[in-house]
Amino acid sequence: MGNFVLQDLIDKGPAMRTVSLPRGRQTLHTMPTSSGYEIREGSGYDWDGRKRGQTPFTVLQYCISGHGNLRYENRTYRVGPDETLLLLVPHNHRYWLEDDGRWEFFWISMNGQEALRIQQAILSVTGPVIKLKPDTINHLASCCSRLVNGAETPGSASAVAYEAAMVLYDDVFGSHPSFGGEYRTMQQVLSHIDGNLDKNLSVDDLAAVAGLSRAHFSRIFAANEGLPPAEFVLQKRLRQAAKLLTTAATMPIKEVSVRCGFEDPNYFSKVFRRLYGINPSEFRSTGMYPSMRVSKS
Repeated sequence: MGNFVLQDLIDKGPAMRTVSLPRGRQTLHTMPTSSGYEIREGSGYDWDGRKRGQTPFTVLQYCISGHGNLRYENRTYRVGPDETLLLLVPHNHRYWLEDDGRWEFFWISMNGQEALRIQQAILSVTGPVIKLKPDTINHLASCCSRLVNGAETPGSASAVAYEAAMVLYDDVFGSHPSFGGEYRTMQQVLSHIDGNLDKNLSVDDLAAVAGLSRAHFSRIFAANEGLPPAEFVLQKRLRQAAKLLTTAATMPIKEVSVRCGFEDPNYFSKVFRRLYGINPSEFRSTGMYPSMRVSKS
């Protein structure tokens, strides 16, 4: 692609765009939330990953020149030219400039189930500071430029964001076959979960689908999805139950329970209340869309 793509982004000068999906539209699996190119100076630039709301999103930020500071959990980094930040929000991190600091960068932020899944998988093997190939940087710069200057419809914006996520995926996993194999294994397990929510999905069964030992599978799954397998399956079942409660109004709650893998209706009601704050019948009466009440994906 050549360096001209990144240089063109720089030559056009600082610019940014906030992207939002129109109210009432179908949720997209990958959707940009903001993108842009900036030059920032001084301590006024300061982001705390615990103070940016509870809606999950990712930040991909490439440093062109200057330096910034990153505290990620209990480690501090000095982020400089040709290094890329990859962060999830909400999370225990902070990135900032000192009083005399200067940072030139472009960024793409996005949300959506697939964007979060892919970038969480990448983060689990690379950490928050990544060294990407020059062609990858230029491709990401192209995505950033198209998001800032075009991609007017939700579908076109989603396509560009997904392209950026896939470029990042290819750079990281394409040169690490074992990492790519693990990711593909997890996709197979996730597809099995989605297609069998009404059946037994024990950790041993899922490990068998993955072809891994229980302990190894549990470690990889938690690193990729952010939750232990049993908790992930439970939340999947509860979200499916919430969907049925709001879209199948005549289906008895006991049947909803069985279809989502809960043989004991009392246990179903108990764990449903734990996640959504109300019992299934109350949830159905509110007509509230499920994702509005989930506190953690």
